[in-house]
Amino acid sequence: MGEADNTEKAKLRLMGKGGGCFPSKNRNTVSSSVKASAIDRNAPIQEEENTEGSAEVVQPASSTAAPIENKLKIFIVFYSMYGHVESLAKKMKEGVDSIEGAQGILYRVEETLPQEVLEKMRAPPKDPAIPLISAAELTEADGILFGFPTRYGCMAAQMKAFFDSTGQLWREQKLAGKPAGFFVSTGSQGGGQETTIWTAITQLTHHGMLFVPIGYTFGSGMFAIDEIRGGSPYGAGVYAGDGSRQASEGELALAQHQGKYMASIVKKLAHA
Repeated sequence: MGEADNTEKAKLRLMGKGGGCFPSKNRNTVSSSVKASAIDRNAPIQEEENTEGSAEVVQPASSTAAPIENKLKIFIVFYSMYGHVESLAKKMKEGVDSIEGAQGILYRVEETLPQEVLEKMRAPPKDPAIPLISAAELTEADGILFGFPTRYGCMAAQMKAFFDSTGQLWREQKLAGKPAGFFVSTGSQGGGQETTIWTAITQLTHHGMLFVPIGYTFGSGMFAIDEIRGGSPYGAGVYAGDGSRQASEGELALAQHQGKYMASIVKKLAHA
């Protein structure tokens, strides 16, 4: 019995020192803590949720640049030897610009007469602020107003030469569907205020363009007979006489109305 008791006591002492089968509770606790730390260090970093009202949420800087407004472009293409047609063209631009979202752009066609001939004819110099236009540039317009003086009931040779240069556009039908109108200058009341436009419509027809006359949209001004006034339902006009007469207030008002009316039609077609 004595030896057995001594042996049993020796076993208990060894187990009490951690050398037996029962693991130490303290060692397990430390090991778990270390493992947790390691897991935390290796875990992926979570992105912070952007919640409304959070002071730490950084919003992107808002752009202060104003949006670019794409205006409808109405080209006002003209030939003017003595300035009569040009005066109507400038008034037409005012009319176009009065329509929101539309912009009138003045262009002149190339002169075909030599400078010495122009000097003998006492033609004033051209306004350098108005650029020349090429046929290819017509494709950039949303609508076009063509102006020219008459020559025996037809457009002046300078404008006809410009139309003759549009052959490639005609071949590819690049101008088909574009709205267009006319305005003119004549020397007298029977000099072609209407026929000059009639004969010009053929140019639009072959290109497939849409002729836009002003009709009687000018209202009572179309019926005024208390003064000499150029223009017709086909388009605005001016009487030049011997060249010394300038456009009257009524003629300029009709030109301005045509620009405004043309821009409104182009705008309707663009938003159809």
